[in-house]
Amino acid sequence: MARFFIDRPVFAWVISILIMGVGLLSILTLPVAQYPEIAPPSVQVSAQYPGASAETVANTVTQIIEQQMTGLDGMRYMSSSSTSAGTASITLTFESGTDPDVAQVQVQNKLSQATALLPETVQRQGVTVEKSSSSFFMVIGLISEDGALEQADLSDYLNSNLVDEFSRIEGVGGAQVFGAQYAMRIWLHPSKLAAYEMTPADVVSAVSAQNAQISAGSFGSLPAPDGQQLNATITAQSLLSTPEDFRNIVLRAETDGGLVLLQDVADVEIGAENYSTIARYNGQPASGMALQLASGANALDTSERVKQRIEEFSEFFPEGVNYVIPYDTTPFIAISIHEVQKTLIEAIVLVFFVMLLFLQNFRATLIPTLAVPVVILGTFGVLALAGFTINTLTMLAMVLAIGLLVDDAIVVVENVERIMEEEGLSPREATRKSMGQITGALVGIALVLSAVFVPMAFFPGSTGVIYRQFSITIVSAMALSVLVAMTLTPALCATLLKSKDVHHTKRGPAGWFNKGFDKTTSGYAGTVGWLIRRPFRMLIVYAALGFGMVFLFNNTPTGFLPDEDQGILMTLVQAPTGATAGRTLEVVKQVENHFSANEQDSVESVFGVVGFSFAGQGQNMGLAFVRMKDWDERPSPAQSVQAVAGRAFPAFMGIQDAMVFPIVPPSVIELGNVSGFDFYLQAQAGQTHEQLLEARNQLLGMAAQSPILSSVRPNGLEDASQFNLDIDWRAAGAIGVTPTNVGNLLSVAWAGSYVNDFNDNGRIKRVYVQGSPESRATPSDLQKWRVRNANGDLVPFANFTSESWTYGPQGLTRYNGVPAMQIQGSPAEGVSTGEAMAEIERIASQLPPGYSVAWTGLSLEERDSGGQAPLLYALSLAAIFLCLAALYESWTIPLSVMLAMPIGVLGTMGAAYWFGFDNGVFFQVGLLTVIGLTGKNAILIVEFARERFEAGEEILTAVKEAARQRFRPIIMTSLAFTLGVVPLVLSSGAGAGGRTAVGSAVLGGTITGTVLGVIFVPLFFVVVMRIFGRKQIRENAEKAKAETA
Repeated sequence: MARFFIDRPVFAWVISILIMGVGLLSILTLPVAQYPEIAPPSVQVSAQYPGASAETVANTVTQIIEQQMTGLDGMRYMSSSSTSAGTASITLTFESGTDPDVAQVQVQNKLSQATALLPETVQRQGVTVEKSSSSFFMVIGLISEDGALEQADLSDYLNSNLVDEFSRIEGVGGAQVFGAQYAMRIWLHPSKLAAYEMTPADVVSAVSAQNAQISAGSFGSLPAPDGQQLNATITAQSLLSTPEDFRNIVLRAETDGGLVLLQDVADVEIGAENYSTIARYNGQPASGMALQLASGANALDTSERVKQRIEEFSEFFPEGVNYVIPYDTTPFIAISIHEVQKTLIEAIVLVFFVMLLFLQNFRATLIPTLAVPVVILGTFGVLALAGFTINTLTMLAMVLAIGLLVDDAIVVVENVERIMEEEGLSPREATRKSMGQITGALVGIALVLSAVFVPMAFFPGSTGVIYRQFSITIVSAMALSVLVAMTLTPALCATLLKSKDVHHTKRGPAGWFNKGFDKTTSGYAGTVGWLIRRPFRMLIVYAALGFGMVFLFNNTPTGFLPDEDQGILMTLVQAPTGATAGRTLEVVKQVENHFSANEQDSVESVFGVVGFSFAGQGQNMGLAFVRMKDWDERPSPAQSVQAVAGRAFPAFMGIQDAMVFPIVPPSVIELGNVSGFDFYLQAQAGQTHEQLLEARNQLLGMAAQSPILSSVRPNGLEDASQFNLDIDWRAAGAIGVTPTNVGNLLSVAWAGSYVNDFNDNGRIKRVYVQGSPESRATPSDLQKWRVRNANGDLVPFANFTSESWTYGPQGLTRYNGVPAMQIQGSPAEGVSTGEAMAEIERIASQLPPGYSVAWTGLSLEERDSGGQAPLLYALSLAAIFLCLAALYESWTIPLSVMLAMPIGVLGTMGAAYWFGFDNGVFFQVGLLTVIGLTGKNAILIVEFARERFEAGEEILTAVKEAARQRFRPIIMTSLAFTLGVVPLVLSSGAGAGGRTAVGSAVLGGTITGTVLGVIFVPLFFVVVMRIFGRKQIRENAEKAKAETA
């Protein structure tokens, strides 16, 4: 094949140009993302049971739905929560790679079996099934710059004009609105109702009767009398639209002609549909919506569309209203991708200079450099075919591939030059001879490197998705690199190289380098000659190195993905149960003050919300989105998100009235909202809620004392005091009161009842009837309300009820159908998540029997990936061995290559140990790259030694000469590769965590793998041949004796 292209260089160019063309087209169409779709798809089922307690919701709604969720394809785990606000939500998470649409349809079908069994109120409210994404990618806030508008006005504008529009944007999965739109609020006064002998139910029926749309037909509709001239539509009353209209609703006409109007018994105003959330931006009233990314959507494109849309809308905002984006995950993606591109270019430049140093000939250096764009662009073409995106992982794989792909071209060029210099052949002849010698080695190297990375592509789960990015990118780059090394590179060698350029100069700086390198080479050959005669001593050293590697491997903490500074921070606020929104607001203000007063150099804005948190909704919940300044404006490590969160934690510990936790979002936002660990404590033996709560508190107490853990906290609604209204049905029956009357009164007066709709400037909004705030503030207010009995008399509550206070759950959680409580936390400073998870399991084992720890989200992924790593290494090594055995047609020779692998691993583990990296996914990728690289260097020596040995040379001479001949290309390719990853190791800014993890792993491994590898590989070859090839050694020795005689 190489010969064909040596004679047809134009053909070789045509192939390369085609490859580059395809690559360029792909770059223009490939989407850009931070990570591929790592998060497994999840589907959420939501239901509402207004006014029901958490236990009622759990027993009548959640459990019934859960029991039907069986036989779903690829379901991984299911978690559910039932709250005292009457909400039930069940989240089903599926295996990575499951089609979210299929999963949603399957869940919908199973749900239809459960719907008939649910309470009628729940069915009326509707049970929804949607593809869920637990995290927000952007928050948009509306603020009134002149302070003219209140939060209710901003919320109404947002709900009426923006929410639907933004939910429809391609890529937006859903919107969580902080604030509600306008509603007509009718506030009842129990004393006035009693004076007119009326009940809330009378008011509701009057409003629904008189606020109605009447369809009255038309004059002259067919069939009509002959000669009909008039044809017109009749419009009678439509929906009422102003508070004045509602105040004039007639409740009752008296016999003396007097009227009882709604305004006689109630106040009517335009208020908010609900008052559950309060939002603030930098201390000013605000309203906002948090947008979720649709399953499988591209964050960067979606964010662009959202920003463009809000910019268009902002022209039509009311006067003084402006928008802010207090939380946005996408700038980080764009900047980190840009940083990797920068690293890629730096790597190419460094590699060029290394080659120039060794080859000292611009033409010769140009040949491998030309291979780079062809291969890199070709790889983008393969990514487009495989349906991948341009993301941090594929770009990192490109940086690693640069060092590897230049190697093939360097090996070709270096060998051609050596033959031209030693044998004085013309460039074309030398290229022909050279390709004959090294085609085997090139294919061998490509096979070994592919063998390392191919098993990664078949891994399951989220880790599999990450590995696949690296594996397919690097394997396709390797395959293209060999293709180029056998087509374009020989063609260029034959046409570009000149005989006179080859003789390396002895003068000037280049001359000094050559003299120095020649001395090093002869010193190295002497060392190899000395070592291979003393195999036993060297094997003891090797065993010690092997032991060191195993020790470091076992002592390196495990992790999943490195923490990144994404320029955003969240703060969760959880006030004691039963705390009012006012108390929670005070805490949120303290959080805002801390960031604006103490961190003004790093923090740009704080958007605070009361009434909503990831742990649940309620007056005692709060959340603050903190946006950091640009990375350029906070260069010092003390200004990183992690540092700011670290300083905030002790400051927030001092807040008496609530638990406040600053949280750094995890590196893959789709996998959850918290970094650190996340698990459920399950009550496997059917324990009661109280026993589970006690076990959880015991676990939290032990975790608080552990030095390995920090900020371990329950996630969910805490138990709270509940007021129990005990109705004596016998007494009620005796005075003619039915359960329906009591239920209706309580739900209207206390919970509030949605009656029907009204027309507000062309938009339909809701009408609510509820007791006025002061008539439902304390238990004694119950006495103010009367119930109508069968005779039409009004009966006070006290006649048939007794009251008591109890303590009960506000929220009940289940995990995989078992009652559970969710707990989250972070490892202490300098401790990895793997160690923290082991500590949690140790603590949990001290609890009474019957409780178990079930990991979820990011922690479950980490647990699965950690268990799979040894299998991955074993598969890769087995694949390498089999490829080499096939290549050398021998079961023994590959052993000498395999034995070199641990030397590279030693350097990688050393780097992790020294720089304090976790043994996470990025690190494992670096490790495998090093295994491939160490193997490649070994192949170069073994291939030449084997040829000489089989040609009949005495074994020690053959090995020593092979090592001497290959020393220069090995040092050159390894240096090129090492310098290629130096920009990764030194990188800073957005996304540096992942880059330094991969870079350091590869750098450490390449250094030890090269320095120790070139010394040990000749020794391994000799030892293996002495054990398995004695016959050949004897023949060669006799032949050598005969020649000297």
